[in-house]
Amino acid sequence: MRARPLFPAPADRRIAAWLLFCAAFVAAIVIVGGATRLTRSGLSIVEWQPITGIVPPLSTADWQVLFDKYRATPEYKQVNKGMSLEAFKGIFWWEYIHRVLARLIGIVFLVPLLWFWWKRQLDRPLGLRLAGLFVLGGLQGAMGWFMVKSGLVDDPKVSHLRLAAHLGLALAILSGMVWIALGLLHPVREAFGSRTRRSTLVVANVLFWMVFVMALTGALVAGIRAGYAYNTFPLMNGHFIPPELFMLEPWWKNFLYNMATVQFDHRMLAYLIAIVTAWLWWRVRRDRHTLRARTTSHFLLLALILQFTLGIFTVLLRVPIALGIAHQAGAVLLLVAALMTAHAVRDN
Repeated sequence: MRARPLFPAPADRRIAAWLLFCAAFVAAIVIVGGATRLTRSGLSIVEWQPITGIVPPLSTADWQVLFDKYRATPEYKQVNKGMSLEAFKGIFWWEYIHRVLARLIGIVFLVPLLWFWWKRQLDRPLGLRLAGLFVLGGLQGAMGWFMVKSGLVDDPKVSHLRLAAHLGLALAILSGMVWIALGLLHPVREAFGSRTRRSTLVVANVLFWMVFVMALTGALVAGIRAGYAYNTFPLMNGHFIPPELFMLEPWWKNFLYNMATVQFDHRMLAYLIAIVTAWLWWRVRRDRHTLRARTTSHFLLLALILQFTLGIFTVLLRVPIALGIAHQAGAVLLLVAALMTAHAVRDN
């Protein structure tokens, strides 16, 4: 068995620091994306201009051109008819910042990637994984425009399925960056000799995917505005299982289009994640895992408590913008905590 190095190689530390910085950038984009959705700003820019779109309107005439394009959209005609230019500026800036951040992360990721490659600090497997993340980033940009296009039609609402895909790609990129960085900072792991500890690792991995799926169900809740219905807790308008759960035909549509079912699924996943997290935290402490594993499990438990609390108040208060943004940020925090814990429990 190879001896565990005391410290990662300097080059690995630099690459890991860069990846974690990029991951923080992606997390910021996700949070700004939540603000864009909650302020109904996502359809304020009706064209996809990856290069020229980075220049904001610089004159009154520029603003008027953009506003005229927006006034031709179904959202303006059906939702915001009579909106002033000043009000339009308010929603424009959220979407503009979201798009500019997305372009910046592409530069922040690609330029150092090419530099590390030129300095030959990337072996082939690592280089391929990082290139894969860059490709995912490109797909994410395309998915964002594909999502926006779905709202520039007769019904001025973006597809909640495309919204979930857009969020899922962002979280996959974020998770990939954090996971690779953790592997560089903790490069050598001993094999598990205990069946009990192997089972703990399996549960930690499953928990991460549960949190990932719950984030996607949160996107469905947001996309069909299910958070504005059933604003009671712990029951849903007096019922643990709402009677409207399977009111749509065929039955499978309820899991994607029924407010009651989508919110119910989101709640049930939250309960299940709470139980599994508490069990995992207890097992890590009981089996005396490494200090890193115990520390990350504490972080995971705290992130869960915070996110659960934010979710309750977001529902009870009918999704105020500040709480909605905080709840989306909490989802990112919980996902990262689950990922860190899953990585840490690999150490024996």
